[in-house]
Amino acid sequence: MFRGMSRPSDFRLLAAGMTLSWLGGGFQTVALAVAVIVAGGGARDLGLVMAASVVAMLACTLFGGVWADRVQPTRVMVLSDAVRFAATGGMALMFGAGGYHLPVLCGLAAISAGAGSFFNPAMTSLKPMLVSVERRQSTNATLSLLQTTCAVIGPAIGGVVIARFGAPVGFAVNAISFLASLAAALLIRARADRAPRTGMLSELGEGWREIRSRDWLLVGVLAATVYHVANGVILVLVQVVAIERLGGASAAGLIASAEGLGGVLGAAAAIRFRPRRLLRAGWLTLLLMPLWAFAYVWPAVLVAVVAGAIIGYAGLSFFSVAWETAIQDHVPHRSLGKVASWDQLTSFIAMPLGNALAGPLAAAYGIDPVLVVCGLVLLGASVTPLLVRGSRRLTRSEPAVPELPIPADVPGT
Repeated sequence: MFRGMSRPSDFRLLAAGMTLSWLGGGFQTVALAVAVIVAGGGARDLGLVMAASVVAMLACTLFGGVWADRVQPTRVMVLSDAVRFAATGGMALMFGAGGYHLPVLCGLAAISAGAGSFFNPAMTSLKPMLVSVERRQSTNATLSLLQTTCAVIGPAIGGVVIARFGAPVGFAVNAISFLASLAAALLIRARADRAPRTGMLSELGEGWREIRSRDWLLVGVLAATVYHVANGVILVLVQVVAIERLGGASAAGLIASAEGLGGVLGAAAAIRFRPRRLLRAGWLTLLLMPLWAFAYVWPAVLVAVVAGAIIGYAGLSFFSVAWETAIQDHVPHRSLGKVASWDQLTSFIAMPLGNALAGPLAAAYGIDPVLVVCGLVLLGASVTPLLVRGSRRLTRSEPAVPELPIPADVPGT
């Protein structure tokens, strides 16, 4: 149960803080690449920094889920933002002073990514505390819409600012955005009751037991793991196709914009379209995603790829809202952070594995055959959960867990 006072402004605070943080993240993406390359580091150094971030996420994700369910999620978010502010600020200071030290940069990137692994499960735990059950889907869709929009415009604005003022300013903007997120989390009043601690390993196992006890959740996590391996391969190879066959950097940029537009459209649809069997609708819309991959092979023209990107990413965005809402509705709040961390871990492991396999597979079999096979894998991973009764019949109207949040305008007990 939730306690304390949850106010309508709590969700607005979360949305404002996250929007600024997501925009700042766009600056960080551009600043990191520019700073490393300008300093003479090249692709090898940039790859090492990105690898350090991935390793830190893998190491910290499950622990982040446990702490999100042990203490108040806002406390975890504040501490995470403070650490990320310090780490990103350190990058700004290092490059601003004209220095470039790869081990230091890898360490700061790992610290920031590790702290982010604590933040995400905590935010997952916080969101259903701020709104009524009926508003969960629209809340998730609204945040998804904001995140997708920021992912499109953040790097664009960041690129202009960094081109004018340099990479250190980009890092500084991102650091300031973490302070804004921290301030917003501090002002949120919603609180949740917490169960006694039972030990780290036991609580890690509790999250996995919650997943295993629900057929729709277990098959969904396993299908998503397979999906992300195939998608990791595709994401590498489509960049090669865009550059070599479809028009170079301008084509790649246009396709990326189409993907962002699709994400915005899918999130907007999730705000208005409220099917009773939301999870089933989500898996069905995910079936649109392979169209994006197949378009690179046939008809293999830019206009078709752009259309496929809009349609496919709209389906992916709608599915993401449906999946998150289903978890919030049907997993006890005391375990929400742990379940979310297991869900995120499968993505962190699977996507880099797919990225690493892309080159060898393309060299052995050719880009087009690999794209076709991976597109079919996406299709199979989207269809398989629909064979499970729980995925088809799960409803919004009868949550499995009788935990009702206190309406946002009513004081708790």
